[in-house]
Amino acid sequence: MYEYLNGELTGLSSGYLVIDINGVGYLVYVANPYHFESMINQKVKIYVHQSVSDSALTLYGFETLADKQLFEQLLNVSGIGSKSGLAIMAGNDNTGLINAIKTENVTYLTKFPGIGKKTAQQIILDLKDKIEKTLQPSDENLFKPVETSDNQNLAEALDALEVLGFTNKNVMKIKTKLESLDSNLSTDEYISTGLKMLTK
Repeated sequence: MYEYLNGELTGLSSGYLVIDINGVGYLVYVANPYHFESMINQKVKIYVHQSVSDSALTLYGFETLADKQLFEQLLNVSGIGSKSGLAIMAGNDNTGLINAIKTENVTYLTKFPGIGKKTAQQIILDLKDKIEKTLQPSDENLFKPVETSDNQNLAEALDALEVLGFTNKNVMKIKTKLESLDSNLSTDEYISTGLKMLTK
C-alpha cells in the first residue's frame, strides 16, 4: 500500500496527473488536476489512496494527508464510490464539508453529483461523530496556486467539471457566468468558482 509518491509531475489532463518516478509514469486520479498546473516538470509529493479491483489497480492523489484521510472516510460510507468521493473533494473546502456533516446539512451534500438524499443522510449518519477525530492536522500546502492562464483555461475547467460527474446541461448553465468573469483566471480558479455555482 502506497502512502505518497515523490517524483516529477510530467503531465495532466482533465481527470488525472502523471507522476514520473525513476522513469515510470504513475497515473494518479485527482479531483482538480489544474490545481497542480504550476508544478509541471517539477518534483512534487502527493499523497495517494490505492484502490484494487479485479480489473484495475487505481491511484487517487491528494495534496495533503488530511485530504487523503477525508477521502478514505467518505469511501467507508455505503453508496460512496471513488468518483463521488473525488467530486465531493473537488471544492477544496474540507471545512465546509465537515461543517455540513456536523450540522446535518443534507441540502449541501446533495448538490454533489451522484449524491442523493439517502446517500447524504448516510454520510451524516456514518461520519458525524467521527470525521474530525480520525483526521490528522492539515499539512502545509505542498503546491502553490496557479497564477498563469491561457485561452484554454475555461474550456479545460468545463471539461474537468464534467469529468467530476456534473451533467453537461448543468455545466453549460454556468458557462455564461464563468465567461463574464476576469479572463485572466486560471483553470483552477474557474473550476473552484464553477463548483461554488453548481453546489450553491
